[in-house]
Amino acid sequence: MAPGPVVHFVLLVVVAWLAIGALGLGMLHRTRLVAHGLFPLGALFGLMLGGTGLMGVFSEPSAWTLPLGLPTLPFHLRLDRLSGYFLFVLGVVSAGIGAFSAGYFRKGEGAAPGLICFEYHVCIASIALVLVADDAYVFMVAWETLTLSATFLVMSNHRIAEIRRAGYLYFLISHVGALALLLCFGILQARTGDYTFANMRAQHLDGFWASIAFLFALVGFGTKAGVFPLHVWLPDAHPAAPSPVSALLSGFVLKVGLYGLLRTVFDLLHVQIAWWGVLLFVLGIATALLGVVFSTIQTDMKRLLAYSSIDNVGLMFVSMGLTVLFRAYDMPALSALALTALLYQVVAHAAFKSLLFLGTGAVLHATGERNLGKLGGLIRFMPWTAWAVLVGVAASAGLPPLSGFVAEWLLLQSFLFTPRLPDSVLGMTVPIVAALVAMTAALAGYAMVKFFGIVFLGQPREAKLNRARDANGWERLAFCWFAGASVLLGLLPVQFVKVLDRVTQSLVGAGVAAENHGWLLFVPVSTARASYMPFVFMLFFVACCVLAWVLVQRLYHGRLRRAAPWSCGFSFTTARMQDTAEGFGQPIREIFSPLLRIERQLPSPSDAHPVYRMSITDRTWPALYERLARLTQRMSEWTGRLQTGRIAIYLTYSFVVLIALLVLVRRW
Repeated sequence: MAPGPVVHFVLLVVVAWLAIGALGLGMLHRTRLVAHGLFPLGALFGLMLGGTGLMGVFSEPSAWTLPLGLPTLPFHLRLDRLSGYFLFVLGVVSAGIGAFSAGYFRKGEGAAPGLICFEYHVCIASIALVLVADDAYVFMVAWETLTLSATFLVMSNHRIAEIRRAGYLYFLISHVGALALLLCFGILQARTGDYTFANMRAQHLDGFWASIAFLFALVGFGTKAGVFPLHVWLPDAHPAAPSPVSALLSGFVLKVGLYGLLRTVFDLLHVQIAWWGVLLFVLGIATALLGVVFSTIQTDMKRLLAYSSIDNVGLMFVSMGLTVLFRAYDMPALSALALTALLYQVVAHAAFKSLLFLGTGAVLHATGERNLGKLGGLIRFMPWTAWAVLVGVAASAGLPPLSGFVAEWLLLQSFLFTPRLPDSVLGMTVPIVAALVAMTAALAGYAMVKFFGIVFLGQPREAKLNRARDANGWERLAFCWFAGASVLLGLLPVQFVKVLDRVTQSLVGAGVAAENHGWLLFVPVSTARASYMPFVFMLFFVACCVLAWVLVQRLYHGRLRRAAPWSCGFSFTTARMQDTAEGFGQPIREIFSPLLRIERQLPSPSDAHPVYRMSITDRTWPALYERLARLTQRMSEWTGRLQTGRIAIYLTYSFVVLIALLVLVRRW
C-alpha cells in the first residue's frame, strides 16, 4: 500500500508537537512566552490534525513504513477511517485545550510552565502515534510514552503527597494494562513472529483463542478507559492534575482505550461472539451506575466531573456491547446503529466534558476553591464562565438540542431493537439494562443540576467570592470553541452521521443513513420508528423563552414583588439557608448506601466545638485491590523462603526444573 499524503500530515503534526515541547524545555520559567506563544502554536497544529483526520475519514486507507526503531522492527503506520475519526476528535480537543492553556498557566503553580508544555505536547503527540500505529512495536512504544507523559502531567504539583499517590496509582494500573496488551498481541500474531497489524488481520483465530485475546484487550484498554473495576485511578488523577490536563484526560485519553478495543474487536479479530457483547454492556452499565451515583454525592468540583466521566465511559461500553451483540447475530444495520451511538458519544463527551473541566479551572483560578460548600453566586461575577458551563451542563445532562441528547437518544434507539435478538433470554434481560441506562441518564441530570446550581446560583458562601474575576480572552475563546461544538453537534446530527457512516461501514459493513429526509429531519432507521428535528425543537425552546420574557417583563412588570425563588417570598435570606452539596446528595446517598463505604465520625457531647465528619469511598478498593495486595504480599513472603543462601538447595531447584521441562517436552 503506497503512502498517502494524509499520513505525512499526521507525522508533520507529531514532529511539530515534539518540537514545541522541546522549545518548552528551553524556556522553563518564561511563563508568558510559553503560554502565549507555544500553547497557541500547538493549538494551531491541533486544528491541522483535526482537518487531516477528516481527510482520512473520506480517503482510502494509506500506510507507510518508517526506517525507525530496531533494525528488523521498523515503524509501520496506517491511517484508515477509524483512526482518522479519532484523530479528528483529538484535533478538536487539543485545539481548545491549547487555547485555554494560553490564559491559564501562571507563575508559582506546580511545575514550571515550560516543563508542563513539554509533557503536554509529548502526550498528545504519543496519542496521535497510537492512533496511526500499524504494528504492536510502535503501538506499545507510543502507548508507554502516553502513560509516562500523562503520569508526569498528573503529578505536576508533586510536592503534595496525595498528588504523588494519584500519579503512582495511574502509573501502576496503566502498566498492568500494558502487560495485558503484550499478551493480547502475542496471541493475535498466532506464533508467526510477525507483529504487524496486517499479519494479525490475516490470521483467523478460533473461538477460544479469539476470546482469550479479547479478554486481554478488555483488561489492557479498560485500564486506560477507566471501566469498572479498573476505574480506581480516575477519581484521584483528574482532581490532582491541572485543569487543562484534566480536560485532556477526560476529553480524549479515556477514548484511547475505546479506540484500542474497537481496533482489536472489529479490525484485528475476524469473529465476534455474543457473550463478548453481554460482558461489555454488563461492565458498562455497572461502570455507569457507579460513576453517576458517586458524582451525585461529591463535594469537590473536579471529583464530581471525574465520576461523571466514569458514567459516560460506562455508557460508551454499553454501546460497544450492543454493537458486538448485533454483529454476533449477523444484524449489520443494528450493529451500525449502536456503533454510531458510540462514535457520537465519543465526540460529544470530548466537547462538553472538556468544557466543564476548563470551566472548573477558571473557577479555581478566580476563587482558589474546589469545595462546593464554599462556592455560590458566581454567575454575577463570572458570567462568561457561567454561561459556557451551562451549555456543558445541559449537554452532559442529555438535554436537547445539544450533542449529549443525540448520543443518548441513539443509544436508546439501539435498545428498542433488542427484542429482535434470536436469544429469548437476551431479549428479556437486555431491556432491563435499557431501564438502568434511562435511570443513569436521569441521575446524570441530577448531578449536573447540583454542580451548576451550587457553584453559580444563589448567594456567595464566602466573602472572597465577591472579588472573583471572569475568564480572560484566551479562556473565553476555548469556552466558545467547545460550547460551539456541543451546539453544532446537537443541531446537525444528519450531517455528522453521514461522516460516521463511513467509519461504521469500514468496521461493520453498514451505516444508519438508510433513508434521506433532508437535513432537518434526523431518521436513524425509519420514520415509523422515530425521528428528531433539532432545529424545530430549538425554535420552540427559543419561542417559549421569548414568550415567558414578554409575559413577565411587559405584561406583569410592577405587579410582582421580587424575591429569591427558594425563599418562598421571604426576602431576608442568607447563604447559610441555601441548599448545600451535601443536601443535594443526601437522598441519593441514602438510596444507594449499600453500594457505598460510609464512615462517620460523631462528635462527643463534651466537645466545645462539635464537628461531624463523614467520608464516602468506593467499595471496589477494599473488596478487590486490598485483598489482591494482601495475597501478593503472602506469595512474596512464601517465595522469599526459597532463598536459603545454600548452593546445594539452589542446585536442587535447577535439577527439579530441568526434569519437569524434559517431561513436558516429551509429552508434546
